[in-house]
Amino acid sequence: MGASHEALARGAARAAAGACEGEAPARPRTAAEAERPGGAAHVPAQAGAHAADGPATGGPDAGAPEAGAVAGGAPEAGAPAQGAAADGVPAQGARNAQSAQGTPGSAGGAPAPGAPAGGGGGAPQEPAAGAARREGERLRFVGAATRRIARGIDLDEIVLGLCRATVPTFADAILVYLRDPLPVGDERPVDPFVLRLRRADRLRLTEDGPGDLGLLPAGAAVAPDVEQSPAAELCEVRSGGHLAEVLRGVRPVSGDSEAARAALHELLGEGSVVPSGERAVLAPLRGRRRVIGAAVFLRRPERAPFEPNDLLVAAQLATHTALGIDKAVLYGREAYIADELQRTMLPENLPQPTGVRLASRYLPAAETARVGGDWYDAIPLPGSRVALVVGDVMGHSMTSAAIMGQLRTTAQTLAGLDLPPQEVLHHLDEQAQRLGENRMATCLYAVYDPVAHRITIANAGHPPPILLHLGGRAEVLRVPSGAPIGVGGVDFEAVELDAPAGATLLLYTDGLVESRLRDVWTGIEQLRERLAATAQLTGPDHPPPLEALCDDVLDVLGPGDRDDDIALLAARFDGITPSDVAYWFLEPEDAAPGRARRLARRALARWGLEDLNDAVELLVSEVVTNAVRYASRPVTLRLLRTEVLRCEVGDDSPQLPRQRRARDTDEGGRGLFLVNRLARRWGATRLSTGKVVWFELPTRL
Repeated sequence: MGASHEALARGAARAAAGACEGEAPARPRTAAEAERPGGAAHVPAQAGAHAADGPATGGPDAGAPEAGAVAGGAPEAGAPAQGAAADGVPAQGARNAQSAQGTPGSAGGAPAPGAPAGGGGGAPQEPAAGAARREGERLRFVGAATRRIARGIDLDEIVLGLCRATVPTFADAILVYLRDPLPVGDERPVDPFVLRLRRADRLRLTEDGPGDLGLLPAGAAVAPDVEQSPAAELCEVRSGGHLAEVLRGVRPVSGDSEAARAALHELLGEGSVVPSGERAVLAPLRGRRRVIGAAVFLRRPERAPFEPNDLLVAAQLATHTALGIDKAVLYGREAYIADELQRTMLPENLPQPTGVRLASRYLPAAETARVGGDWYDAIPLPGSRVALVVGDVMGHSMTSAAIMGQLRTTAQTLAGLDLPPQEVLHHLDEQAQRLGENRMATCLYAVYDPVAHRITIANAGHPPPILLHLGGRAEVLRVPSGAPIGVGGVDFEAVELDAPAGATLLLYTDGLVESRLRDVWTGIEQLRERLAATAQLTGPDHPPPLEALCDDVLDVLGPGDRDDDIALLAARFDGITPSDVAYWFLEPEDAAPGRARRLARRALARWGLEDLNDAVELLVSEVVTNAVRYASRPVTLRLLRTEVLRCEVGDDSPQLPRQRRARDTDEGGRGLFLVNRLARRWGATRLSTGKVVWFELPTRL
């Protein structure tokens, strides 16, 4: 009796240890449970059966304990511990060891052939301990695999995570099919229902070429008269077919049934070889609202077949993958919309004003955080001037991008009114306050006059511009910093500086000079030194090429040294020499058009442009006649010779002329029609003191 009690005690201790290791119930199994398929391994996984019914509605591991609670410090999926497989099927060495101990590879935990089904002693408890251990390994694999899938952000990373987590730990090969095109959010999927092979991974046992993609792994035993062929890349799911029925059922199915084999042949192609028996699992991928794909898990004939509990594992993996794909597709669409919103709010092409050349760059902070509030702009103004603007809305969100678009539109409207730079910033400040609280931005607004070779700058809390002189000297311009836009109740101050020909003005946002590794003033000094070093390469008489200069400026950023988006605007001042400018005042009287024709003829003769006499005299006469009709003060006439001949006529009337179709009996109304037909370009701009009407003619007809 003493020996019998001792044997019973040892058996009970072993049973308790096995139950703790596999999280199995503490009660002993009955004889019926020992012989039931699945046995003790089926009990702890029963709570996870809902994972096969559709998407998980609870935590990331519906039907299984928390990954951290079960797996603890378990190895990553795809790298199981030595001698054991994480899918519940022991590795080759582990299977041999278990066979020697009388524990088979089945999940039921039934006794080995020849062993008693019940009785005293500790021998009947060994299968229960092995089944519990195998179930614990299965749960640890599910936890590690779902964590690996969840780490993916985009679609390819999630699918790759599923493949790497399951091959070779859970299967020898996997094929992932996704709907083409993938529906986004609540949008209705398009017909027909087409699945496209997104990725296929396999365990390679021979040195196959990288393009070799057989349905079965290398070395698989197939009939000698059957030729292996790759899986089909496209599959149209026919309504009422076997594949449609399996996908509608949502639950993974094993390849041992006739319906499952028919569905696999329909998905993979009639010429493909599907492993017989329980060596293939077809798992539908169901997102939040609909089936978005399917995953096929395959095992070689010499490996243990899939067990009933492996279908629950496949359901867990399919559910986590489908939900991750749903989120990745939705995030990708939002990122695309945000990126398009940001880029459409920036100028697609910079203008080409007279006397200045422009170049720009825009870089987002990162691929995963594209939306920002940085912007730049170049706006042509009357008198061949140009407004240069760069700004930065605080924050990184869709809201920041929307505010940036509103402020940029406001700045363009204010520039069209030809307001001084400080007045433009004042009105932008008022607009930012109207948009709501905490709508703040920094902005720098400059106006360049190529005739006077001067630039007027006003600043609202923005980093100062840098002027690169022709000789190679880089100068940080001293501009009053001012308060950011949106603060309210702050006056802005403008300064007027020389803008010599050949100099380059660089406007930028703080993302170029400020990061976690350096403060803004250290970055500005490094940028100034970089510009000076670049200018030395081209010599003192030639400024560096503008596009190459912008690229070189961006190289000042080190790897990983970009925490913010960057907007960069570079302006090369060519100017207009005084010898290429002719300027006159005309009294608003009837003789003014005739005098304007004579003055224009003399200027064209001095420039050697006599071929333009007829066209210029006709157009100048028409525009000056219209200005004299409404002006009460002297009319201005200016001719500028650059790549084109530009004529500007200004008066004090704010009413802009409009082209209209004159009737046959009308004596007037054809002046702007002639301007529109003969001039290459023309336009009218309202000023605070009136308006300017201008037209351009090519210097060679």
